[in-house]
Amino acid sequence: MTETANKTDLPPFFPDRTQLPESDGTFVQNFQEYPQSLLLTDSLTSTLQRLHPDGYYCIGQDCGIYWRETEPPEKGAEAPDWFYVGNVPPKLQGQYRRSYVIWREHIAPTIVLEFASGDGREQRDRTPLYRRGEEVTKPGKFWVYEQIIRAPYYGIFSIRDNSLEVYHHVDGFYQAMTPNDRGHYPIPPMQVELGVWEGTYQNQTQHWLRWWDLEGNLLLIGQEEAQQERQKRQQLEEKLRSLSPEQLATLGIDLDAIG
Repeated sequence: MTETANKTDLPPFFPDRTQLPESDGTFVQNFQEYPQSLLLTDSLTSTLQRLHPDGYYCIGQDCGIYWRETEPPEKGAEAPDWFYVGNVPPKLQGQYRRSYVIWREHIAPTIVLEFASGDGREQRDRTPLYRRGEEVTKPGKFWVYEQIIRAPYYGIFSIRDNSLEVYHHVDGFYQAMTPNDRGHYPIPPMQVELGVWEGTYQNQTQHWLRWWDLEGNLLLIGQEEAQQERQKRQQLEEKLRSLSPEQLATLGIDLDAIG
């Protein structure tokens, strides 16, 4: 009797990351997507190290989030251009992640971001999953993120007109957020704000998605931090060179040693 019950109660086999495709074979839609993802990740590193001193978090860039078993398997996945999940290990059993499998992890990404090359229709598609016999209607991205993955925050950045819209998951549905006085969208769980910045990155001068802290200070990438340190050092040297030898001696500073 016990043996029969155990067999009946066992859940069906769910594939894991090693058995699921890591790509759906589609092309990246524009040249901005890759540097945009790098910019978001690089500038957030120190913040995430503070939030997760144990290193338990992962970031996906065009990686599949599997939410439903289908045939072929990749039809049951969405691949946001960028997403962040906290409180999960960066590797699984010592191996790099190939995808993020909801039915294995049970933790939703805190935020998913899509970079819309066209009019954003695909990213705003609320078509629900519908079954009639063998016929299955493919659900829209918006519906999947809202109803199945349930990421607390969903952002759509339109590359065509440099606009950003962010949604917050409230009472089971996404509600459009209103930007603050700085034009940014606060993401409290990450202790950051998300907004649009105009500048040059990787030889491209245009509008980019960037992070700010909750006081409105831009989170810098490594290159910007190094440049800022160089500027501070140059300003200090210029200030010291304006002092007389007597003043430098009083301060115990050897200008040749720091120059």
